Amino acid sequence: MFLGVVNSAIPFYLFAYSTLTLTAGYASILNATAPMFTATIAWLWLSQELTSLQSTGLFIGIVGVTVLAWPNLSFEIDGAATAIAAGLLASFCYGIAANYTKKYVGNLSSLSVATGSMLAATVFLLPGAVTYWPQQAISTKAWLSVVALGVASTGFAYILYFRLIRHVGPAKAITVTYLIPAFAVFWGAIVLSEEITLIMIVGAAIIFTGTALATAIVSKRTIKDP
Repeated sequence: MFLGVVNSAIPFYLFAYSTLTLTAGYASILNATAPMFTATIAWLWLSQELTSLQSTGLFIGIVGVTVLAWPNLSFEIDGAATAIAAGLLASFCYGIAANYTKKYVGNLSSLSVATGSMLAATVFLLPGAVTYWPQQAISTKAWLSVVALGVASTGFAYILYFRLIRHVGPAKAITVTYLIPAFAVFWGAIVLSEEITLIMIVGAAIIFTGTALATAIVSKRTIKDP
């Protein structure tokens, strides 16, 4: 139930809200900060020590998020800053959930964890879904899109993700989010005609560098012996 709420229900709601304002590519780059949060939480909660490079990586990641968000910062309630904050909070939730999975349910079947967490997320979100149900009829295309997201992008993906956490640990498993911006920006440009800006490219590059260092994907040994 905890995973269903923290790893699915809350982040899905926050990213759905975020993408009402931000582009799919922009939101996906915010999603790529999840490994940075995971490494930090693993250090604070599971006492996994951070090397000097990992600490540097966390700082670089924060700089990358700042560069990415700076042009859209606004103190208005309906400004992009709220959407950016929602995306970052969603990534923070992923960081908590990844470490929780390793600590408490890492020995369970990945299929069981995925099934249980999705059922719990459904129950948690159901009251809100009923309350805000669209007044107009929902199209067949929209229903099929929701089914595709639920089955392929979530259900099947979670089975693989929880299995990966069990075998390689949360910090390394969540680095799969590095791939999300590349695909999201590509499909956003092709399908939604979204613009790929220089700020997005620079911000993403800084975030990837920071998260690679923070999760020890790049280490001193890698740098000395590529």
